[in-house]
Amino acid sequence: MVGTVMVGTVMVGAGDKRYAGIMNIEIADITGLVLAGGRGSRMGGVDKGLQDHLGVPLALHALRRLGPQVGKLLINANRNLTSYQSMGVPVWPDEIPDYAGPLAGMLAGLAHCETPYLATVPCDTPNFPLDLVERLARALIDSDGEMAMAFTREGGTPRRQPVFTLMRTSLHGSLTAYVAGGQGNVGFWASRQRCAQVVFEDGSQFFNANTLADLAQLQGGVR
Repeated sequence: MVGTVMVGTVMVGAGDKRYAGIMNIEIADITGLVLAGGRGSRMGGVDKGLQDHLGVPLALHALRRLGPQVGKLLINANRNLTSYQSMGVPVWPDEIPDYAGPLAGMLAGLAHCETPYLATVPCDTPNFPLDLVERLARALIDSDGEMAMAFTREGGTPRRQPVFTLMRTSLHGSLTAYVAGGQGNVGFWASRQRCAQVVFEDGSQFFNANTLADLAQLQGGVR
């Protein structure tokens, strides 16, 4: 972490790699998961995580953005696995067939996570906040919750960004049962947990490339 942040009575600086609250979470205890396992249907079926953004695949942008915020990294992908493996981190496909959505990717991440916490981000949002995990971690600990989720504002109303999460890996059983029941809505599953809401005022940081037109709009630069 860069600089020093005071929260309560706990000070966190560059030499003290913790996210602070009433208690603290060591950065080494958080695994970051980049979700790149979708069909890319709104991009014509292309593998979205491998699409070029300013000379770098979108998934690699996400890895580089997330890397300093966590202790370990994983990718969830369901095709072109060799290309993803070349990015230098473990790659795990869904354990559920037929591109079951982001919850399937989260479930794969929880199944292979070796730390107490898992942070998730999608592959198609290269400008997500540099303090994303820090803020989610503080909220999770301060609320004594099971997970924390990012929100933005639309017309003053908080709006979920449901694949930007930090969760305890102890939720693996809950998510397994939910997915086994044929459910696939991230927000609805999160609402069943003790989930802290963290509002990020700059919604532009969560602009995602659902289509090729969206991707072209992103070409203005990475923050």
